[in-house]
Amino acid sequence: MDTGTWPRAAARRELDAAGVQPHLRPAYQRCRVLNAAHGRTYFLATRLLAPAQRPAVHALYGFARWVDDIVDDTDESRTVRDRQQAVDQLDDKLRAGLRAGNSEHPILAALVDTVARHHIDPTLFTDFMASMRMDLTVRSYPTRAALDAYIHGSAAVIGLQLLPVFGTVCPAGEAEPYAAALGGAFQLTNFLRDVGEDLDRGRVYLPLEELAVFGVDQERLVWCREAGRPDLPVRRALADQVARTRSKYRAAEPGIALLAPWSRPCVRTAFTLYGEILDRIVESGYDVFRRRLAVSGPRRLEVAAGALGAVVAARLLSRRTNV
Repeated sequence: MDTGTWPRAAARRELDAAGVQPHLRPAYQRCRVLNAAHGRTYFLATRLLAPAQRPAVHALYGFARWVDDIVDDTDESRTVRDRQQAVDQLDDKLRAGLRAGNSEHPILAALVDTVARHHIDPTLFTDFMASMRMDLTVRSYPTRAALDAYIHGSAAVIGLQLLPVFGTVCPAGEAEPYAAALGGAFQLTNFLRDVGEDLDRGRVYLPLEELAVFGVDQERLVWCREAGRPDLPVRRALADQVARTRSKYRAAEPGIALLAPWSRPCVRTAFTLYGEILDRIVESGYDVFRRRLAVSGPRRLEVAAGALGAVVAARLLSRRTNV
């Protein structure tokens, strides 16, 4: 399936259900394409939400992926300063749009509309942009605390942005720590899967002091990348990082029950599939240096199909409650 060209009718139904105004629809469409192209698991999970919820999720994820592309631009003609200026200009436009409650920008228009509709805290985007700026200059993180500070802005805030869209069965403040933890767990999973690709960019997103316990440093990781395989110390270090990430999933899991029933299947699907990326890493012998490990397409569809029953039940319950 071509993730860049989804049926227009499906997208139109979502926008109709959400009541998105005609002048904003092109921006939401662009965000939807960005989400589909960059986040296969996230996009698939989003299909389990009610149609009226989906445009907001696309706007939030699409924006995040777009900024990430600016920061990670591999065009050698664009210097760090060029990318810094692009991020600064975008941040200025974002702040102006959030203050005004609207934007003419072809992508920010959807994001600003989503923030206003769902009363999302604007400071979450300040934190996000701060972490994106870190990616321009920071190449490694010496401690877990330093990495957590980055993850707060790059991932935990995404969970917090989505929470008003998903809805909760409790005061939102009770669910926020779990939403932030799950965003962090997803990010840590990406870091483990993408060790090789990140090394190619000169980055290491694993705490150096924790790697050092196993005799591993950045130079050793680079050697494994060049050799195309992990050695024993690196496998032990990565096993430790997988165990730490699994503990993050365990801490986040109780929060799924705090979400509105019609949102739980989406989040549970993402929770399951991202957790299985860790399984693929372990099954490969921690070989994150030759290829990007992923859950297979058939397995993703299997998990999503299994969640459909819960989706139908939640929507029927919602209709009965609202009668």
